Amino acid sequence: MELDFERCYRAVDSRDQRFDGWFYTAVRTTGIYCRPSCPAVTPKRENVTFHPSAAAAQRAGYRACRRCRPDAAPGSPEWDLRADVVGRAMRLIGDGVVDREGVSGLASRLGYTERHLNRMLTAELGAGPLALARAQRAQTARILIETTDLGLAEIAFAAGFGSVRQFNDTILEVYAQPPSGLREKRPAVRGGGDIALRLAYRPPLHAESLISFLGARVLPGIDEVNGSVYRRGMLLPHGNAEVTLRPGERWVHAVLRLNDVRDLAPAVARCRRLLDLDADPVAVDGVLGEDPALREVVEKEPGVRVPRAVDGFEMAVRAVVGQQVSVAGARTTLGKIVRAAAAVAGGPSPSPLTTTDAAPLTGFPAASTLAELPDTAFPMPAARRDTIRALAQSVADGKLDLEPGADRTEAVARLTELPGIGPWTAGYVAMRAIGDPDAFLETDLAARRGATALNLPDTAKSLAAHAERWRPWRSYALIRLWRAA
Repeated sequence: MELDFERCYRAVDSRDQRFDGWFYTAVRTTGIYCRPSCPAVTPKRENVTFHPSAAAAQRAGYRACRRCRPDAAPGSPEWDLRADVVGRAMRLIGDGVVDREGVSGLASRLGYTERHLNRMLTAELGAGPLALARAQRAQTARILIETTDLGLAEIAFAAGFGSVRQFNDTILEVYAQPPSGLREKRPAVRGGGDIALRLAYRPPLHAESLISFLGARVLPGIDEVNGSVYRRGMLLPHGNAEVTLRPGERWVHAVLRLNDVRDLAPAVARCRRLLDLDADPVAVDGVLGEDPALREVVEKEPGVRVPRAVDGFEMAVRAVVGQQVSVAGARTTLGKIVRAAAAVAGGPSPSPLTTTDAAPLTGFPAASTLAELPDTAFPMPAARRDTIRALAQSVADGKLDLEPGADRTEAVARLTELPGIGPWTAGYVAMRAIGDPDAFLETDLAARRGATALNLPDTAKSLAAHAERWRPWRSYALIRLWRAA
């Protein structure tokens, strides 16, 4: 991928945080690579090269800066926006697919040969899927070394390395010190098996809108909100996990409790996706703020994000249950389904009462579990119950992909083929589960009420026509319409 030298150098010279994750700065004289906002002295032009990914900088022989921690920078917002093969591949690599299934598994999911996929990623990012996954393994290993008491050999395999030797060599190459050196300099380790870390984002972040949106939709036993803190359970590839998220001024403070530490990378990726932390709010607000009808709300609340999901299937079920009922009514119905699924699976049944900080949380039931539930588990009309069953069966059979690397167009088409799922439900799932930044629900009643409040056209057809000026960020405009309502 071509990077404009002058534009990149200006960003580095001004230490512009907005460009963190977009590219990486490598300095020949020091042999290190940094994020653009690194507080170190700006290097001379003749000593600088720019790389589109941390993996590309590592491949060129540079090590990570110990001061700005470039491997912990927010991800490029391109991978949220783009729906092409490279964007889908990056989302899947971030979710740990290469570590679990290898490059062949990644290529199979995307429908390309390994060779062609490697060629596409190298052309765009300066590194192939193995190198990109290796860079992520190094970051995962560093987190485990610095935040847990696990043995170094355990960390090697938990981070996805094939051998301890490979682990040692990679850490030495990327951080210019062996794993034992990182451990000696670590801060105090949190007790109880928790992993505490900070999730960076591009400011501004309107945290209140995220927490209030999620708080209105919490399910007992699945998630909860306590003030400005959001806590939830997740079903990850190797088991259950709990995460506590507390937005801060420069990052979101996260505390993870994993049944299996191999799930650290996908847990972090899903938390980032849930809170839309890789977005570029300046770019989004810049487009929306050009509309006089939205300018005041954008200026009043900069950095509003789209609350997404840690589980695409869960979000699809929530969307179906929420058809033509209130948010509170949908919560009640979903709570009964979750408790019925827990009883069938033989696990503890979540309390129908609000949980406490100490109460254990679990991930949403798997598609295969919901597909087998009896009719009595679904307190809803038979047609909607049949829709949920068809949805669950389609996901369980692998016919419908709602994971981060899903083809958005294909997923929407397959959703609308299911009985009882129309454009509104498919669009809602595309926005929150699959991460489409440009989904728009012009028939949504709350959106039309928000349009009325902002003196916008409030008929579906006229609102859809007006929304064309908000592309490619119509999902963000929709959140603002809902807030205005």
